[in-house]
Amino acid sequence: MKIGIVIPAHNEALTIASCLVAVQKAIDQLPEDITAYPLVVLDDCTDDTLAKVKAAGADYIQCEYRCVGKVRDMGIRHAIAQGAAWIACTDADSVVTTDWLVQQVNHIAQQPTDMICGVVSVDNWAHLTPKTQEDYIAHYQDRMGHRHIHGANLSFSSEAYLAVGGFSPLPCHEDVDLVKKVEDQGYAITWSNQVRVITSSRLDARANEGFSAFLANLEKSNL
Repeated sequence: MKIGIVIPAHNEALTIASCLVAVQKAIDQLPEDITAYPLVVLDDCTDDTLAKVKAAGADYIQCEYRCVGKVRDMGIRHAIAQGAAWIACTDADSVVTTDWLVQQVNHIAQQPTDMICGVVSVDNWAHLTPKTQEDYIAHYQDRMGHRHIHGANLSFSSEAYLAVGGFSPLPCHEDVDLVKKVEDQGYAITWSNQVRVITSSRLDARANEGFSAFLANLEKSNL
């Protein structure tokens, strides 16, 4: 099996190197009969993101969409054209766990599935109020069978992705939209807390209604 790991990036020079190091560690844990590679989709980057990606030796393509749904779809279709049968999505400001890919492969082997929705942990609470952390933890279901959806930790078969039409060209909630399409068309979804990603707690959101915006709104309500 060949796995394509698709990472959209818009001005992520501060985080992309750590992201790619973690992805490579996850790739190194895979058995020899499974190959995987990262593909960074550089979206209208005006900082040093490209230089950092080149330094890491990762494959990349470029666009100027400023729309995460279009960016993810472009990268995924490129990966599929290169032979990827399974797609694993994460974000440039996130760090996957060392067993991120192994756990996905384990799920597929144990109970065939078309999509895996994983969980995220927040990397740093120090700049946020204790009440924000408390509220977040109370809200978040870190367990098997959770119903959280994160573009930073979403994976699926290429077959199912193409069958449902892929990510819609949405500036936010493109992940929720895709999961709904997969669910509506009867594909099997695994809601796993074994597939884990550590994501940034930054409040300067790239997407107006993404995870950073969610944290920012939570923090604002507690100030």
